[in-house]
Amino acid sequence: MSETAAPSGEVKFAADMSRGFTEWLASHKVSLAVTTYQAGKVLLFGVDADGKFWMHNRNIGRCLGLAADAQGFWVTSDVQLHRFDNLLVNGERDASGCDAVYAPRFSYVTGDLDIHDIGIDERGAPVFVNTLFNCLAGPSPFYSFEPVWRPPFISALKAEDRCHLNGLAMRDSKPAFVTASSTSDTYDGWRSQRRDGGVVVDVASGEIAARGLSMPHSPRWYQDRLWVLNSGEGEFGFIDFATGKFEAVAFCPGYLRGLSFIAGHAVVGLSLPRGNKTFSGLELDEKLRQRSIEPRCGLYFIDLRTGSIVHSVVLSGVVSELYDVAVLPGVRQPAMVGFTGPEIKRMISVPPVRQ
Repeated sequence: MSETAAPSGEVKFAADMSRGFTEWLASHKVSLAVTTYQAGKVLLFGVDADGKFWMHNRNIGRCLGLAADAQGFWVTSDVQLHRFDNLLVNGERDASGCDAVYAPRFSYVTGDLDIHDIGIDERGAPVFVNTLFNCLAGPSPFYSFEPVWRPPFISALKAEDRCHLNGLAMRDSKPAFVTASSTSDTYDGWRSQRRDGGVVVDVASGEIAARGLSMPHSPRWYQDRLWVLNSGEGEFGFIDFATGKFEAVAFCPGYLRGLSFIAGHAVVGLSLPRGNKTFSGLELDEKLRQRSIEPRCGLYFIDLRTGSIVHSVVLSGVVSELYDVAVLPGVRQPAMVGFTGPEIKRMISVPPVRQ
């Protein structure tokens, strides 16, 4: 178990890993970045120089969407979209042995658009789900956002969160599919459709690729399949385009958000239900009762061939919800510079001197 403590010594949150997880993660030469939604933290999981589980975190405010590339990642906070890049080059390590240190380079001030998923296009620019305005959008130097696309069933660009558009799947560096909790075209109308009104929409055609899901999230294109989290039922699976149906592969005991992949394995984020109207009355509650299991917060690692859960990281303490997870390829022990600590004052990068 790895723990993070407050100055008083009280444990703020802890991570409990399955047996052999650290070795498994090290064998794939990757690490993980996770957003924690209500706790306002970005968590980084990896393996240190001694082969022990490594956990690092920084506070950035209410954070949801996260999208990584070879150099760094984009992440949302309450009213901003941030870009973090790795400051270490050519195999450098910092004093703690970290082989990547992600520092904020620039941000877009968006206001509270309730940004959910983020994608990275062929230019390296972010495309994000603007949930408040029911559209896909990009950043703008002049406005809070630049609209890119909206579902055909949304009749106007208004700040009404009509359908709860949330998930984005990129394919060939282009927006390909989105998820929404309903096809409602009225203010906050999705809330009455949480149980089975969820849809997957093809961005290019505007057609609905699948219906009948329960608050779907985190669509991802991987190995020629569209994988989706059927969050309201605790299911990870894929869309069968021939039938327009969601095919469940595995059940996970939590409200599912956040999906990435490592060498034929899905990395799925689990959250504890909040106990409010948004999460009440879902099929997930009944499935947990049937299986006599309490909900969990953490990450499950699922073998795509068998649907078996091969590893887990279970979180406890102040972290009770996750939103997104991203794989950091080629990084073993990551760290991050936050906005409020003293480290940001000293973390200065200088361009190479040109002769």
